[in-house]
Amino acid sequence: MPPCDPRFERQLTLTVLKATLQALGSVVPNNLEILLHDLDHPEHSVVAIVNGHLSGRQVGSPILAAPEQDQGFRALMRATVEQRGCDPVVLPNYPTTLKGRTLRSATAIFRDSTGHPFASLCVNSDITGLEAAMTFLQHFQPLGAACGTAVNTELADMSVLMAEIIQDALQRSGQGRMNKQAKVEAVRVMQERGLFIVKGGVEKAAEALGVTRYTVYNYLEQLRGDQPAAARD
Repeated sequence: MPPCDPRFERQLTLTVLKATLQALGSVVPNNLEILLHDLDHPEHSVVAIVNGHLSGRQVGSPILAAPEQDQGFRALMRATVEQRGCDPVVLPNYPTTLKGRTLRSATAIFRDSTGHPFASLCVNSDITGLEAAMTFLQHFQPLGAACGTAVNTELADMSVLMAEIIQDALQRSGQGRMNKQAKVEAVRVMQERGLFIVKGGVEKAAEALGVTRYTVYNYLEQLRGDQPAAARD
Protein backbone atom coordinates (compact mmCIF):
# COMPACT_ATOMS: atom_id res chain seq x y z
CA MET A 1 0.00 0.00 0.00
CA PRO A 2 1.71 3.26 -1.09
CA PRO A 3 2.45 5.93 1.57
CA CYS A 4 0.24 8.48 -0.22
CA ASP A 5 -2.82 6.29 0.16
CA PRO A 6 -5.14 7.65 2.89
CA ARG A 7 -5.59 4.09 4.12
CA PHE A 8 -1.86 3.96 4.79
CA GLU A 9 -2.06 7.26 6.68
CA ARG A 10 -4.90 5.99 8.85
CA GLN A 11 -3.21 2.68 9.62
CA LEU A 12 0.10 4.36 10.44
CA THR A 13 -1.56 6.88 12.76
CA LEU A 14 -3.48 4.15 14.60
CA THR A 15 -0.27 2.15 15.02
CA VAL A 16 1.54 5.17 16.49
CA LEU A 17 -1.35 6.01 18.81
CA LYS A 18 -1.60 2.41 20.04
CA ALA A 19 2.08 2.51 20.98
CA THR A 20 1.50 5.85 22.73
CA LEU A 21 -1.30 4.35 24.84
CA GLN A 22 0.87 1.39 25.73
CA ALA A 23 3.57 3.72 27.02
CA LEU A 24 1.17 5.97 28.90
CA GLY A 25 -0.58 2.97 30.44
CA SER A 26 2.59 2.07 32.32
CA VAL A 27 2.71 5.36 34.24
CA VAL A 28 -0.74 6.97 34.48
CA PRO A 29 -2.74 6.68 37.75
CA ASN A 30 -5.72 4.34 38.08
CA ASN A 31 -8.26 7.20 37.91
CA LEU A 32 -7.25 8.13 34.35
CA GLU A 33 -8.86 6.28 31.44
CA ILE A 34 -7.43 6.65 27.93
CA LEU A 35 -9.12 5.22 24.83
CA LEU A 36 -8.33 5.04 21.16
CA HIS A 37 -11.33 4.76 18.80
CA ASP A 38 -11.30 3.60 15.19
CA LEU A 39 -14.16 5.74 13.89
CA ASP A 40 -14.52 3.72 10.70
CA HIS A 41 -15.83 0.84 12.83
CA PRO A 42 -18.21 2.53 15.33
CA GLU A 43 -19.88 -0.67 16.52
CA HIS A 44 -16.57 -1.95 17.92
CA SER A 45 -14.51 1.22 17.80
CA VAL A 46 -12.26 0.80 20.86
CA VAL A 47 -8.92 -0.52 19.59
CA ALA A 48 -6.81 0.32 22.65
CA ILE A 49 -7.65 1.28 26.22
CA VAL A 50 -5.93 2.10 29.50
CA ASN A 51 -7.78 1.67 32.83
CA GLY A 52 -10.95 0.41 31.23
CA HIS A 53 -12.23 -0.54 34.70
CA LEU A 54 -13.45 3.06 35.09
CA SER A 55 -16.16 2.63 32.44
CA GLY A 56 -16.26 -1.15 32.06
CA ARG A 57 -15.22 -0.85 28.42
CA GLN A 58 -12.67 -2.97 26.62
CA VAL A 59 -11.20 -3.43 23.17
CA GLY A 60 -14.15 -3.92 20.82
CA SER A 61 -16.66 -1.76 22.74
CA PRO A 62 -18.85 0.64 20.66
CA ILE A 63 -18.30 4.38 20.53
CA LEU A 64 -21.86 5.31 21.57
CA ALA A 65 -21.55 3.49 24.90
CA ALA A 66 -19.25 6.16 26.28
CA PRO A 67 -19.35 9.30 28.40
CA GLU A 68 -17.37 11.24 25.79
CA GLN A 69 -20.22 10.88 23.30
CA ASP A 70 -21.66 14.08 24.80
CA GLN A 71 -19.41 16.91 23.63
CA GLY A 72 -16.57 14.90 22.12
CA PHE A 73 -18.82 13.00 19.74
CA ARG A 74 -20.62 16.17 18.71
CA ALA A 75 -17.26 17.73 17.93
CA LEU A 76 -16.58 14.76 15.69
CA MET A 77 -19.83 15.21 13.79
CA ARG A 78 -19.12 18.92 13.30
CA ALA A 79 -15.53 18.41 12.22
CA THR A 80 -16.20 17.67 8.56
CA VAL A 81 -18.66 20.53 8.06
CA GLU A 82 -17.32 23.32 10.25
CA GLN A 83 -13.56 22.97 9.92
CA ARG A 84 -11.85 22.44 6.60
CA GLY A 85 -8.53 20.71 6.16
CA CYS A 86 -6.93 17.69 7.76
CA ASP A 87 -5.65 19.08 11.07
CA PRO A 88 -6.76 17.28 14.25
CA VAL A 89 -9.79 18.64 16.09
CA VAL A 90 -9.20 19.00 19.85
CA LEU A 91 -11.82 19.51 22.55
CA PRO A 92 -10.00 20.04 25.87
CA ASN A 93 -11.16 19.75 29.47
CA TYR A 94 -14.95 19.32 29.43
CA PRO A 95 -17.19 17.70 32.10
CA THR A 96 -18.86 14.31 31.73
CA THR A 97 -20.46 11.82 34.12
CA LEU A 98 -20.29 8.04 34.25
CA LYS A 99 -22.15 5.68 36.61
CA GLY A 100 -22.64 8.52 39.07
CA ARG A 101 -18.97 9.53 38.96
CA THR A 102 -17.72 12.93 37.84
CA LEU A 103 -15.10 13.10 35.09
CA ARG A 104 -13.05 15.71 33.34
CA SER A 105 -12.52 14.71 29.73
CA ALA A 106 -10.64 15.68 26.58
CA THR A 107 -10.97 14.40 23.01
CA ALA A 108 -8.70 14.69 19.99
CA ILE A 109 -10.08 13.72 16.57
CA PHE A 110 -7.65 12.82 13.79
CA ARG A 111 -8.33 13.29 10.05
CA ASP A 112 -6.48 11.97 7.05
CA SER A 113 -5.27 14.04 4.08
CA THR A 114 -8.77 13.98 2.56
CA GLY A 115 -10.31 15.48 5.71
CA HIS A 116 -11.96 12.21 6.73
CA PRO A 117 -12.15 11.77 10.56
CA PHE A 118 -10.94 8.24 11.30
CA ALA A 119 -9.66 8.12 14.89
CA SER A 120 -10.24 9.77 18.24
CA LEU A 121 -8.12 9.77 21.38
CA CYS A 122 -10.22 10.24 24.51
CA VAL A 123 -9.01 10.94 28.04
CA ASN A 124 -11.29 10.70 31.09
CA SER A 125 -10.08 11.66 34.57
CA ASP A 126 -12.24 10.46 37.48
CA ILE A 127 -12.34 13.32 40.02
CA THR A 128 -15.09 11.84 42.19
CA GLY A 129 -12.67 11.32 45.08
CA LEU A 130 -11.70 14.97 44.97
CA GLU A 131 -15.34 16.03 45.02
CA ALA A 132 -16.01 13.70 47.96
CA ALA A 133 -13.19 15.34 49.87
CA MET A 134 -14.54 18.78 49.08
CA THR A 135 -18.03 17.72 50.20
CA PHE A 136 -16.55 16.52 53.51
CA LEU A 137 -14.80 19.85 54.02
CA GLN A 138 -18.07 21.68 53.33
CA HIS A 139 -19.45 20.24 56.58
CA PHE A 140 -17.19 22.69 58.35
CA GLN A 141 -18.62 25.69 56.52
CA PRO A 142 -21.06 28.02 58.29
CA LEU A 143 -24.73 27.02 58.16
CA GLY A 144 -26.41 28.14 54.95
CA ALA A 145 -23.33 27.68 52.80
CA ALA A 146 -24.17 26.29 49.37
CA CYS A 147 -23.32 22.69 48.56
CA GLY A 148 -22.89 21.16 45.13
CA THR A 149 -24.98 18.25 43.94
CA ALA A 150 -23.50 15.48 41.84
CA VAL A 151 -25.38 14.35 38.77
CA ASN A 152 -26.07 10.61 38.64
CA THR A 153 -26.30 8.96 35.24
CA GLU A 154 -26.10 5.36 34.09
CA LEU A 155 -24.06 4.18 31.15
CA ALA A 156 -26.72 3.39 28.54
CA ASP A 157 -26.39 0.49 26.15
CA MET A 158 -26.46 0.92 22.39
CA SER A 159 -30.18 0.32 21.87
CA VAL A 160 -31.19 2.78 24.58
CA LEU A 161 -28.86 5.44 23.18
CA MET A 162 -30.28 4.97 19.69
CA ALA A 163 -33.85 5.21 21.00
CA GLU A 164 -33.03 8.41 22.90
CA ILE A 165 -31.48 9.99 19.79
CA ILE A 166 -34.55 9.15 17.70
CA GLN A 167 -37.02 10.34 20.35
CA ASP A 168 -35.18 13.63 20.79
CA ALA A 169 -35.13 14.20 17.02
CA LEU A 170 -38.86 13.52 16.75
CA GLN A 171 -39.74 15.85 19.60
CA ARG A 172 -37.60 18.65 18.20
CA SER A 173 -39.19 18.27 14.76
CA GLY A 174 -42.87 18.18 15.71
CA GLN A 175 -43.75 14.58 16.53
CA GLY A 176 -47.26 13.54 15.44
CA ARG A 177 -47.77 16.28 12.83
CA MET A 178 -44.72 15.79 10.67
CA ASN A 179 -44.70 16.85 7.04
CA LYS A 180 -41.77 16.08 4.75
CA GLN A 181 -39.81 19.13 5.90
CA ALA A 182 -40.18 18.09 9.55
CA LYS A 183 -39.06 14.55 8.72
CA VAL A 184 -35.98 15.84 6.90
CA GLU A 185 -35.18 17.99 9.93
CA ALA A 186 -35.55 14.96 12.21
CA VAL A 187 -33.14 13.02 10.01
CA ARG A 188 -30.69 15.93 10.18
CA VAL A 189 -30.75 15.82 14.00
CA MET A 190 -30.27 12.04 13.99
CA GLN A 191 -27.36 12.39 11.57
CA GLU A 192 -25.64 15.04 13.70
CA ARG A 193 -25.87 12.78 16.74
CA GLY A 194 -24.28 9.88 14.88
CA LEU A 195 -27.26 7.52 14.54
CA PHE A 196 -26.51 6.55 10.96
CA ILE A 197 -22.95 5.37 11.55
CA VAL A 198 -24.36 2.56 13.69
CA LYS A 199 -25.74 -0.62 12.12
CA GLY A 200 -29.53 -0.55 12.09
CA GLY A 201 -29.75 3.21 12.56
CA VAL A 202 -31.41 3.86 9.19
CA GLU A 203 -33.97 1.11 9.75
CA LYS A 204 -34.88 2.37 13.24
CA ALA A 205 -35.21 5.93 11.95
CA ALA A 206 -37.42 4.80 9.07
CA GLU A 207 -39.70 2.89 11.44
CA ALA A 208 -40.04 5.89 13.77
CA LEU A 209 -40.80 8.25 10.87
CA GLY A 210 -43.22 5.88 9.15
CA VAL A 211 -41.22 5.80 5.91
CA THR A 212 -39.02 3.30 4.10
CA ARG A 213 -35.27 3.16 4.62
CA TYR A 214 -34.86 4.29 1.00
CA THR A 215 -36.75 7.46 1.90
CA VAL A 216 -34.33 8.06 4.77
CA TYR A 217 -31.44 7.65 2.32
CA ASN A 218 -33.12 10.21 0.05
CA TYR A 219 -33.43 12.62 2.97
CA LEU A 220 -29.72 12.16 3.75
CA GLU A 221 -28.84 12.81 0.12
CA GLN A 222 -30.98 15.97 0.21
CA LEU A 223 -29.17 17.14 3.34
CA ARG A 224 -25.79 16.52 1.71
CA GLY A 225 -26.95 18.58 -1.25
CA ASP A 226 -27.83 21.45 1.08
CA GLN A 227 -24.25 21.57 2.45
CA PRO A 228 -21.50 23.69 0.90
CA ALA A 229 -19.47 21.68 -1.59
CA ALA A 230 -16.29 21.97 0.48
CA ALA A 231 -18.02 20.41 3.48
CA ARG A 232 -19.01 17.20 1.70
CA ASP A 233 -17.00 14.00 1.91
